[in-house]
Amino acid sequence: MKNGLLVRGLSLAVVFALNASATSVMLDGKSANSSQIVEISRGAKVEIDENAMKRVKKSHDVLLEAAKTGHKIYGLTVGVGLNKDRQMVDPSGNLSTEVIEASKQFNTGLIHAHCGGVGDDMDIKTARAVLATRLNNMLFGGTGVQSEVVELYKDFLNHDIVPVMPTKGSMGEADITILGHVGLAMIGEGEVYYKGKKMAASDALKKAGLKKLSPFGKDSLSILSSNAYSAALGALALEEMRHLSKISKYVYAISLEAFNGNIAPMHQEANRLRPFPDYVRVSEQIRGILEGSYLWNQDDARALQDPLSYRDAAYILGTLDSSIDRLEHLMMIQFNSSDDNPGVSVDVSSQSERFQEKKVYVEGKDFKGAVVPTANFEPLPWVIAFEEAAISLAHNSAASAQRTIKLSDDGFTKLTRFLGTDKTVHAFGAMQKPFVALAGENRALANPVSLNHVPVAGNIEDVATNAPLAVSRVRMQIENLYAILGMELMHAAQAIDLRKQKNPELKLSPATEQLYREYRKIVKFLEEDRPLSNDFKNSSSFLKNYNY
Repeated sequence: MKNGLLVRGLSLAVVFALNASATSVMLDGKSANSSQIVEISRGAKVEIDENAMKRVKKSHDVLLEAAKTGHKIYGLTVGVGLNKDRQMVDPSGNLSTEVIEASKQFNTGLIHAHCGGVGDDMDIKTARAVLATRLNNMLFGGTGVQSEVVELYKDFLNHDIVPVMPTKGSMGEADITILGHVGLAMIGEGEVYYKGKKMAASDALKKAGLKKLSPFGKDSLSILSSNAYSAALGALALEEMRHLSKISKYVYAISLEAFNGNIAPMHQEANRLRPFPDYVRVSEQIRGILEGSYLWNQDDARALQDPLSYRDAAYILGTLDSSIDRLEHLMMIQFNSSDDNPGVSVDVSSQSERFQEKKVYVEGKDFKGAVVPTANFEPLPWVIAFEEAAISLAHNSAASAQRTIKLSDDGFTKLTRFLGTDKTVHAFGAMQKPFVALAGENRALANPVSLNHVPVAGNIEDVATNAPLAVSRVRMQIENLYAILGMELMHAAQAIDLRKQKNPELKLSPATEQLYREYRKIVKFLEEDRPLSNDFKNSSSFLKNYNY
């Protein structure tokens, strides 16, 4: 286990510069994970796998061949949404200059018609995650876009050009009103952040020496019609949850020591009696964290049965691990697949003579594939998983709040009331309200929102998921839980100091001793009453940045 270290004093710009100069991420459309998306969001540059680029070019060939041979293609030969019954261009046969020009006009109009988000501007980190997410989706080879589109995503990331995008306005069935602003920037319109400075997209493209995109075929639809914003939020949330899950176990362990609690419920024999995998795994982790602690020694004053917030902790913490495991699996599929409609498959041919199956396939001189209508823009599988995680976060918030209340209760701890000293008036007596309020907020945020929708787009789009809202609420819960755990740690450290005053030989485990010592560099013992708001902020920040 590494020593606990705090990363402090680095501005976002410095972090971006360090990452950008030191790292690059190879994207291939098949193996991206949330950690890589987050790395790019923090400023890492992007490289593109050569084979992935070949798939992109081949899928574009398949798309054009299908258009030439008279296939009706959503967003290319016919309109989108309710306008799918309108023929926009007639590309049967060779793609004439007139047809190409008509397609370009349609593409530009499509972008203009889908820029309508609301809310605050997206922060640069999230916007970079959006670009990285969609770029990797395109490298899967299912979009049919020109290779210039893919190159421009890469160039935007590597030249620090970030489209100005709103944060609200998506119902979670493709983030079209938000992602349209990416297309707007690519055609040299709207605004971007160029090296952190907000300016016209046309100016940024000139400064970076890049040509604006002339969208054609299915380019615009592929740029704007995906779940890249929601999925990018998911990548950020998943990384935040991983660290939160780890730190939660350390805070619980030191809290158990502060409480003089009973470790028996995490005994390996208890695990064998009811072997839920995550419960067993968390029990093992906590036993490891507490290796060498005084809690393993005899103490006749120690309670046989602790309050459930302590006793059931391995189960409660295990639910968060279970949610993370499920989300990791689902988001890997989302990051490394195509959520396009229509989708393009390459190097495939019909295995059926049934008309409805066979009609989607085409074959060219040196390529073959299919263009098929899909419902792959539907993110419900992982949206529901995030809502499940929200429930787990609420349970963990409630448990932490209850443990912190118990730490202030002299009837349980046999320490001073509200963990005070002979110099305090009220100590932590009034300080139960903040973490109880945040736990209550996290309960409210756990209520599902994926069902809150109404039919739109001429009654065609009659289901939705509210994916961005669902994931954003999880991120709010994570932020709240860091604050709640920070307050639990503050109470636990105070209780440990009081126990050490009674028994200077009190021995914490090496892991919790390190956590305690690092924390005490940031937040001091409460000898006398003092305003605690800054201590609460510093406690939360400490936990977010604590490494092992």
